[in-house]
Amino acid sequence: MDSGCDSDSDSDSRGGTEGHPIRGASATRIRDALETRDPFPGTAGFAGWIDDALVRDVLGRVPLFVEEPVLEGDVSLAPDRVAFSPESLAAPVLVPAGSRLGPSGLERIWSLPEIDVSESGVDGRDDATAIDAVDDAIATAIDAVDARNVAVAFSGGVDSALVAELLDAPLYVVGFQDSHDVEAARTAAEAMGRDLTVVSLEPSDLERATPAVARAIGRTNAMDVQIALPLYLVAERIAADGFDAMAVGQGADELFGGYEKVVHLDHRVEAETVRGAVREQIETLPAQLPRDVLAAEAAGVSPVAPLLHDAVVEAALALPPHLLADEDERKRALRAVASRYLPDSVARREKKAVQYGSLVARELDRLARQAGYKRRMDDHVTRYVSSLLSSDS
Repeated sequence: MDSGCDSDSDSDSRGGTEGHPIRGASATRIRDALETRDPFPGTAGFAGWIDDALVRDVLGRVPLFVEEPVLEGDVSLAPDRVAFSPESLAAPVLVPAGSRLGPSGLERIWSLPEIDVSESGVDGRDDATAIDAVDDAIATAIDAVDARNVAVAFSGGVDSALVAELLDAPLYVVGFQDSHDVEAARTAAEAMGRDLTVVSLEPSDLERATPAVARAIGRTNAMDVQIALPLYLVAERIAADGFDAMAVGQGADELFGGYEKVVHLDHRVEAETVRGAVREQIETLPAQLPRDVLAAEAAGVSPVAPLLHDAVVEAALALPPHLLADEDERKRALRAVASRYLPDSVARREKKAVQYGSLVARELDRLARQAGYKRRMDDHVTRYVSSLLSSDS
């Protein structure tokens, strides 16, 4: 996800192959990163053409697709087989994050660094120094955002609240009227002294938007569609109100230990330590982020994710385990930073995942059952999504 343009880039800079674009950073910066193999060259992600090859940043924050045979090395890297969206390709597959795909094949260039972090932190840094580093990194990310025409997708949780406070941008929440997210956003906005626009949903909104979302993200499985739908619907309203960009708090849970499973180390993770489990979650981002970017773009806005800027990722990777999560608190370091800017009731608030907090998952399930796709069927919501997509073709 983009977090704003670097000073040396624009949203569609030209790479080394004439007429083919690179998104998210300048060709000069990316060439430097290729030469040094630096996974964090100070961007919010990038992808596209550089010198007759394709590149994609270490976390896959900018989607980039090729026709499946291209990735397998069966055909030439022709421009008509490359796209930033899956819709224009017959058999689209993502270019792997951190890689370069060129005439000589696919090569892994960038990987997440292995940082030696003891209980006392990197090089024995104390907690205050580590938290200050996160604060400084977030400030760097915010400074990189062109905030002139951006609104915030606001759920009332600490992630979007911190982004909203630092950007000082308008707040929008999406959900069904009795949803957790709408209530949480209202109370958080009141505590912050901010106005809030509520995008109230009806079942008909889901019926209308589901085919568009599934087509845009190139996925029909229930979970992905349930997550993308609220992003699309709030982005749609933000675009209609004249904004060009939508800021989100994406990435905070993965980077800072926001999931219960990283504390309990249950069957959902392979790691045996909190830091290992957090790293596992970070490594899921390249598969997740294209969905979110494509949903927002399909609604007409550019997504902006300051908490996924290189500076923030580096600071998060350097945190000791006790500043990530434990039985008492998750995202400890991020909440410590947020408490410097937000009311404590907001900085310490827990929230639900967007598909549940907005009640989109519940209502999509209800629509599926009303259409005859009963819960006893395997993956009944996915079948319902596929049926809507087919009837909308």
